[in-house]
Amino acid sequence: MTTRTADDPAPLASTPGSAQQSPGMLQRAGRERLQSLLAQCGASLGGSRPWDMTVHDPRFYTVALLRGSLGIGEAYMAGWWDCERLDELAARIWSSGGIVQPGGLASWFGDLYARLVNLQSIARARVVGRVHYDVGNDLFRAMLDRRMIYSCGYWRDAATLDEAQEAKLDLIARKLGLEPGMRVLDIGCGWGGALAFFAERYGVSGVGITISAEQERWARGTCRNLPVEIRLQDYRDVDETFDRIYSVGMFEHVGVHNYRRYFEVVRRCLRGNGLFLLHAIGSGDSCVRCNPWLGKYIFPNSMLPSICQIGAASERLLTMEDWHNFGADYDRTLMAWQRRFTAAWPALRRRYDESFRRMWDFYLLSCAGYFRARQAQLWQVLFSRDGVPGGYRVAAPIR
Repeated sequence: MTTRTADDPAPLASTPGSAQQSPGMLQRAGRERLQSLLAQCGASLGGSRPWDMTVHDPRFYTVALLRGSLGIGEAYMAGWWDCERLDELAARIWSSGGIVQPGGLASWFGDLYARLVNLQSIARARVVGRVHYDVGNDLFRAMLDRRMIYSCGYWRDAATLDEAQEAKLDLIARKLGLEPGMRVLDIGCGWGGALAFFAERYGVSGVGITISAEQERWARGTCRNLPVEIRLQDYRDVDETFDRIYSVGMFEHVGVHNYRRYFEVVRRCLRGNGLFLLHAIGSGDSCVRCNPWLGKYIFPNSMLPSICQIGAASERLLTMEDWHNFGADYDRTLMAWQRRFTAAWPALRRRYDESFRRMWDFYLLSCAGYFRARQAQLWQVLFSRDGVPGGYRVAAPIR
């Protein structure tokens, strides 16, 4: 059986954290706090509506009180509570402003540590590859579209996940003005689907880099017989010239300590008349680390950038030509992934245990609710190296 680990130190515990049977006073305080939070968003404990919460183990109330969002997620993994429409409950909580904070000294120390230590240094950069992206190609093949694109689709005119992901790739190609003969760099190439699409559809050649050994192996197969090179390489080590550069769903792993260096690498590798497209989840707050549960179980050493952080890091290095937000489309993308994951579970359960299933559901559904509440955004930011003479225009859509 496969279970998840955080930085690979030990398997997931069967119970959340180190919580033991809670004193009655803490349980009562936790229950009252939870009831108040749910009432703010039109939900309740033990109700009949799909977004109401059902608690199976009273220890959950103490965990929720003392460990906040981390404990709530761990308790869900352990089966201590359920909700028929977890996505809608999450959306209601975030929309109501009833945000569950981790609180306490541990949270303060975590923020301080992230400010003082470069969690995404070269030595640490591959942790997320091992913990998340290497978990199993069978999982991602079952969950994602046919090209295995692991980022937000573009649903404006799409009816299916495959259509939404192809529309997103076409949008990127038009924004970059891809033409036959161009050489492109894909920073964080995933399983190679985007590079293969651009090589086949637009006649470009290029290089794709990833920090995931499993992605590298799969991408080499995806791009075989195409003018594409796949490398297991850190972005900081790239030192060659490209006509176009793009990065889709990777900047969330760069970290604020490295943003400036990231844009310096882009400038160094981009031809004078070149364009760079950054596709990333964005936050309305300038933070230094991600949600504690996501950071422990899903995306270690990751964080969401803010407009301010991107602007400051790219200042005097690149010219921002266009900024496009279609964050609401991530809700629909995540829900499509969750449906595919659920449909594939009878086959996947041979390799992954019940704790993993609940963890993955919590990840996909809570994130869908977060985007539904518009607390997170999806940005495509188009940069030129030195400014487009006469101004930048996006090419007309290909029908």
